[in-house]
Amino acid sequence: MTVCVAVCVHDGIVFASDSATSLVGTDGNGNAIVERVYQYGNKIFNLDKRLPIVAMTAGLGALGNAPIHSLAKDFRRLLVAGKYEIDPEKYALSDVVDKARDFLFEDKYKAAPAITGNHALQFWVGGYSAESDVHELYRINIENGVCPAPEVLCNGGRCDLFWGGQPDAINRLVIGWDDTLVESLKVAGVSDADMPGLLAMIKSRTAAHLLHPGMPMQDAIELSNFLVETTKGFVRFLPGADTVGGETDIAVVTRHERFKWIKRKHYYSRKLNKLETDHV
Repeated sequence: MTVCVAVCVHDGIVFASDSATSLVGTDGNGNAIVERVYQYGNKIFNLDKRLPIVAMTAGLGALGNAPIHSLAKDFRRLLVAGKYEIDPEKYALSDVVDKARDFLFEDKYKAAPAITGNHALQFWVGGYSAESDVHELYRINIENGVCPAPEVLCNGGRCDLFWGGQPDAINRLVIGWDDTLVESLKVAGVSDADMPGLLAMIKSRTAAHLLHPGMPMQDAIELSNFLVETTKGFVRFLPGADTVGGETDIAVVTRHERFKWIKRKHYYSRKLNKLETDHV
């Protein structure tokens, strides 16, 4: 479980996520329970060190015995030389996304031991095509064994705010309500036919407009950090396991500076590994 945020402004894209990784099991009645939560998961990746491309994951933390962060590095290697190799001077980001979908679903998910019960994996990819000066953002969704074509979240340089994982805190803050409102309205007798129009009306009056397309990159970074930290605090004080937590990782892609780490945890000391960089 996690929270992940993408902030798209004219200057580029910010990806931010927490670091909590939850291990889910079942109780004696077959109900899903969180058995353990680790605080040092990696959920943001540079998909190609040559290029302005960033990726982020939520949902399943592994396919078989392979963690998603390890698979992301495998895919990065194949983009340079291998089955999914791209030309860094001519690539289209949409092609990279299609290759990522094939790698994760066709090559890895289908070959892994079958996963029982409801499950989902999101893999977000954002950045710039080789000859483009506007950003794009896509999301690959694998849910219960089905993986449709990648979802286009924004292209043509559209500016917007996106989030995934455990969305309740951000939904309440930005939209003004979460799914508990939907369930309450159903109990109150609102029909399925009337629900979309009613929710749209409520959102028009309750939404908080936190994003401006012309926001400088530093402000976009601080907004993404605020939304992740708010979710971490929200989950911390709810009953149950702290399934959002750990350090916040943040990365940015822009047309000129390309990929940059803003905040990045390490399990090793940089003082003892002087030649290492923010490599994930």
